[in-house]
Amino acid sequence: MAITTASTDRDRERGSVSIWLATASLVMIILVGLAVDLGGQVHTQQRARDVAAQAARVGGEQVLAGPAIRGQGVQVDTGAAKSAARDYLAAAGVSGSATIQGGDTLVVTTTDTYQTTFLGIIGLNRLTVTGHASARIVRAVGGVER
Repeated sequence: MAITTASTDRDRERGSVSIWLATASLVMIILVGLAVDLGGQVHTQQRARDVAAQAARVGGEQVLAGPAIRGQGVQVDTGAAKSAARDYLAAAGVSGSATIQGGDTLVVTTTDTYQTTFLGIIGLNRLTVTGHASARIVRAVGGVER
């Protein structure tokens, strides 16, 4: 009888390694998928911030020429600044907005979407990211703001 019992125990455990291996493989695929998609989200967010910064820089270069040339100070051409920033966003293929705050600061906010590769399995097909940057127009003489 002892021989029969040992044989029965072996038969009951047959296939248990296969179930464990399948479960472990599924968990590893999900973890790799999370790493890939969250890494992609971080990359997309960095791009959104970079595009916002570049759009703010482009818009910040739009100043009223007359007062600047006469030495009366630097003033933002608000219409041209917002327009230049929006044009930059459109050329980069990123949606966003550009506003003037305090009369001398252009604020750009961007929104972009990362299309997931693996997280779609659990229903997350896209991850939304935002970027934010500003450019302040100042007049400096000898490196000192005036």
